Amino acid sequence: MMYFTHFGLRQAPFSITPDPAFFYGGNARGDMLAALLYAVAQGEGIVKVTGEVGSGKTMLCRMLERRLPPHVDVLWLVNPTLAPGEVPYAIAAELGLDASGRRGDQVLRQLNDELIARHAAGRQVVLLVEEAQAMPLDSLEAVRLLTNLETSRHKLLQIVLFGQPELDAHLALPRMRQLAERITHSFFVPALPPDQVGTFLAFRLRAAGHPGGALFTAASTRRIARASRGIIRRINILADKALLAAYADDASTVQVRHVRLAERECGFVRASTAVPAVVAAVVASLVALLHPRRRAAVLALAVIAAVATVVAAMAALT
Repeated sequence: MMYFTHFGLRQAPFSITPDPAFFYGGNARGDMLAALLYAVAQGEGIVKVTGEVGSGKTMLCRMLERRLPPHVDVLWLVNPTLAPGEVPYAIAAELGLDASGRRGDQVLRQLNDELIARHAAGRQVVLLVEEAQAMPLDSLEAVRLLTNLETSRHKLLQIVLFGQPELDAHLALPRMRQLAERITHSFFVPALPPDQVGTFLAFRLRAAGHPGGALFTAASTRRIARASRGIIRRINILADKALLAAYADDASTVQVRHVRLAERECGFVRASTAVPAVVAAVVASLVALLHPRRRAAVLALAVIAAVATVVAAMAALT
């Protein structure tokens, strides 16, 4: 990109593509990866990983695949719109099996035979399911039924579900109790706390070849932390746009004004700042319904609350 030479970079430091070379192990992510590797090695039950949109689940998934030992075969289920009857066929395709023309029960037997053969050869098979929260409930149940493929001592298929917090809501439903009880390990990918955003930015810059030194000022880092709410994808988007703004400004460091320019292009920042206006409109509507004698007192309290909100918002954006 245009600013590589200007800032001494070999590649884009804030790409939203989950490149394992840019995996940040801080904020418990490194420990979580180690725990995931341990859970998969145990080969029992189902593992669940949840987190908000853009929190870094896909990166964790790619790192898990990369760090698994050589004897583990990794399968992927990335299409959340599969119907229940399509799930076994998708797994068969991942295993390289030709299931065309076979009935569902025949495909399950085919899967069982292949998994037994791999187990006998010392292989372990892991299924990574992405966007699990978007799967129909019956399809999630079809995934659970795959855990019934087992020998007298070992599960033949280890399953790891990756999804947004809505997945937890689905699993709390009475009809999903059997799946929920099969989950032996659960992990939640947290947002970055504000005091770690600067460390994260510096790590990404070093991974991209930056020679060192503070490229983002303390004030611009704080603004990115607040505007992004600690969501990794948002941090990367804001940082990338702010770098481009600093390059266009022929600046050697990223200042608050560059982050402000970046925010103007980000819908998630505009959406968050629109919330107070919506609240104000709701309050105004409720006040209009009050008796005239009470309106003055309520309006006075509303003004005080509004001023406090504006002051807090101004402080958060500086």
